[in-house]
Amino acid sequence: MLLTFSRFLLQLAHHTPNPKNPVTFTFWATHYVNNFVTLTSCKSQIQLAAINVEEKVEGEIGKEKPKFRWVEIGPNIPEEQKQALSQLPFKMTKRCKALMRQIICFNDKKGSLSGLLSAWVKIMKPRRKDWLSILKELNKMEHPLYLEVAEIALLEESFEANVRDYTKIIHFYGMNNQLEQAERTRLVMEERGLVSDQVTLTAMIHMYSKAGNLTLAEETFEELKLLGQPLDRRSYGTMIMAYIRAGMPEKGEMIIREMDAQDIRAGSEVYKALLRAYSIVGDADGAQRVFDEIQLAGIPPDNRTCAVLLNAYGMAGQSQNAYTTFENMLRAGIEPSDKCVALVLAAYEKENKLNQALDFLIGLERERIIIGKEASEVLAGWFGRLGVVKEVELVLREYAAG
Repeated sequence: MLLTFSRFLLQLAHHTPNPKNPVTFTFWATHYVNNFVTLTSCKSQIQLAAINVEEKVEGEIGKEKPKFRWVEIGPNIPEEQKQALSQLPFKMTKRCKALMRQIICFNDKKGSLSGLLSAWVKIMKPRRKDWLSILKELNKMEHPLYLEVAEIALLEESFEANVRDYTKIIHFYGMNNQLEQAERTRLVMEERGLVSDQVTLTAMIHMYSKAGNLTLAEETFEELKLLGQPLDRRSYGTMIMAYIRAGMPEKGEMIIREMDAQDIRAGSEVYKALLRAYSIVGDADGAQRVFDEIQLAGIPPDNRTCAVLLNAYGMAGQSQNAYTTFENMLRAGIEPSDKCVALVLAAYEKENKLNQALDFLIGLERERIIIGKEASEVLAGWFGRLGVVKEVELVLREYAAG
């Protein structure tokens, strides 16, 4: 329930305050997500589409005597597999459906996955688009064999692997903090004559950053510069985030300067992450610099961005600057959230400036700004600890009467 400050005090005088911890700020970084179009088809259509292909494969495999035994997909399979089979895209080619059925119902007791794929390649002679169709569907299904199939595909001539294919595997390993596997994949790629490009090295920097290995991230960033190509804002932003994660926002800010010199603007998420990094440690000067840079970059501040700056001033014990920031918000037409009000009050409490806090609250009443739950909890805790709830109530009653 939202209250004016006067009504809040009237209720507070008759209740025991229950203060909570002030708000903390959390950060998360955006990740790389692939979206795929899902096409539906009925079970009978899938079986009819694949049966002739499977019969052909079974016949040919009998002659070739491969290491994998092509499994007949009967009706007595687990319900989960039936469901997966029924959702295969209607437009998927017969050769791809035949392999997908085998992968979905794969049992390593019947042979190895590499044997299965080798048999499929030998008999069906797939092209790159067939491999991509298989990998896309496995990825969409989040199938546990996706990565293994992808790695085997990289070594198949018919897949015609390029740098981007290897980069996807590296990125996948990086997202799961599997550094050794990612480095091994890059090494295999380069042994096959493919050179790491800007996208590959950016993925490596992101991986090292997440793993907390700043040294390797910096070395890879220098390697990236040696490519002799202009860096894009994604590559710069990845290194900035690496410095932020390492607790070194100043170095991240230096890269911002380097970008400015080349007329490259970082993404809003990078600026805001840098602002939060300064705010969390109470570096008000750093937070104000980044806040100014955000506006110069053409990113309009909102009440969330302002709240991060207010937190920095509060932690630094600069309540006057916190109040000035709040006033600037009002002048700019930014409606302050209850969190913003609570942060200004917390800044006054930290410096024990009760009179200034009362003036601030009276100003809120004039502006018809209602204090909510978070600001109320700050007041309840502060006034309760001071034992001045009734006295503050009296002051506000006199103000209201005047």
